[in-house]
Amino acid sequence: MAEVEEAPKALNYIPEIVLKKRKSSDDWAIRRREQAELKKERTKKNKSLVFRRAEDFIKEYRNKELDFVQMKHRKKQRTSASNAVPESKLLFVIRIRGTNDMHFQTRKALHSLKLRSINSAVFVKANEGVMDILKRIEPYVTCGSPNFQTVKDLICKKGYGKIDKQKTPLTDNNLIEQALGQYGILCIEDIVHEIATVGSHFKEVVNFLWPFKLTRPEGGKLLKKTRYSDSGDAGNRADNINELINKMN
Repeated sequence: MAEVEEAPKALNYIPEIVLKKRKSSDDWAIRRREQAELKKERTKKNKSLVFRRAEDFIKEYRNKELDFVQMKHRKKQRTSASNAVPESKLLFVIRIRGTNDMHFQTRKALHSLKLRSINSAVFVKANEGVMDILKRIEPYVTCGSPNFQTVKDLICKKGYGKIDKQKTPLTDNNLIEQALGQYGILCIEDIVHEIATVGSHFKEVVNFLWPFKLTRPEGGKLLKKTRYSDSGDAGNRADNINELINKMN
């Protein structure tokens, strides 16, 4: 008797739309896990910032108060030779330090000179008011009297002007003439001359110039709070500022 052939078993068939849904669900699950891990890491990082030790707050507060006391002490030293108005009326001031432990009065004094970040620098005209500010912020800045060549190199290499409240490179004398032409200053050479000689329109030119942003000098940061005259980094360097500027320009 002939054997009856068994009918072939039907293959398990999964519709394509079901497969697509499964893949979509798997992808969604993977994304959810990744997002959960990322959220977990962020939460952990935020907690480390929020839950600072009480000792850290106390230390920061005491350092700020100490900075304020020291600032007032320096301000009283009005008769010291280090606070006398230098013979050269032109000073170049560089901010060399920045810290969270700084008292807000110190920060306010730095900002009054437009020194908002480390290695920012400005030209100032030396007078009693400026010397008083420099005395208060002495541990955070260094300054000195730049020569003509240093002034020229700074303005030509790092100089930017403020045009329509925007930082603009000094590459077009037409822009300089539009901004300062009313003062007889028509080109970059006129800016250099006005700054170097502390001319009658020094204030207008300084206000036009954007604060300089220097590079870190070779050998690392300038961090010593002690005076330059005491082998530190801070305070008045007189003519020796030219050497430092050359390293940072």
